[in-house]
Amino acid sequence: MNTASIQPVPARVARKVRGMATSDGAGVKLTRMIGGPDLPDLDPFLLLDEFGTDRAEDYIAGFPSHPHRGFETVTYMLDGRMRHKDNHGNEGLLTPGSVQWMTAGRGLVHSEMPEQESGRMRGFQLWVNLPARDKMTDPKYQEFAPDRIPVATPAPGVTVKLIAGRVGEVIGPIVQPATDPVYLDVSLQSGKAWEYALPEGHSAFAYVFEGAVTVGEADDARAVDAQEMAVLGGGALVQLRAGNRDARLILVAGRPLREPVMRHGPFVMNTRQELMQAFVDFQEGRF
Repeated sequence: MNTASIQPVPARVARKVRGMATSDGAGVKLTRMIGGPDLPDLDPFLLLDEFGTDRAEDYIAGFPSHPHRGFETVTYMLDGRMRHKDNHGNEGLLTPGSVQWMTAGRGLVHSEMPEQESGRMRGFQLWVNLPARDKMTDPKYQEFAPDRIPVATPAPGVTVKLIAGRVGEVIGPIVQPATDPVYLDVSLQSGKAWEYALPEGHSAFAYVFEGAVTVGEADDARAVDAQEMAVLGGGALVQLRAGNRDARLILVAGRPLREPVMRHGPFVMNTRQELMQAFVDFQEGRF
């Protein structure tokens, strides 16, 4: 059998989600796409927040010191500057276009504070679950400045920034074998189209943050407007087309873990006993 001739099955929009306005940290205003009542999770993804405002009072208080255990956080800055520190002595500055992929593992306490007093602050934070075997691993960071995020131009009028995954011969810098993530920032000029084959079996979503796109085959395509998320299903071939304006979206996918999830606040474990132990360890200063 010639498997080279087998084409991926087109993906479709299984459902559309609009985010919930909320706040986190010391009152930072954001929109929660994953992690709210409409979409509690999308294995292996636990949370997706979009933050975007020109009003300093919406972000200036930042995210003071807080703990994490058992999962990873991915911060992608579009605009603004955010300084992070943790209780293990790590510190860095996230600038426009930079990415931080933090593996909390067995636990750390960190802060994320704006390093600006005015101007636009915009970006995303994604939480990615860790498998049981990795939940108590040592904390670590994968952090990349804008000039280390490669860019592909796979079709006319299409530009893709690769945080994780592959487009042609271009490969994103983030590596995580447990979930084999894809994280693409896709820009489409007005009317332009592009299709991309995700790894088979991955959970996937597309979140449009500028303009509008259609997702899917011509007969089954659905419109997805700015600030809407399309949860994808049915196949691995994602077909995108911009409307009458330029469009921009993140396309994210990961291998499901299919493990029990016991979570509360900043701790994500597999059992209630593990979750309770996380609180004890934090309170006793073992992070």
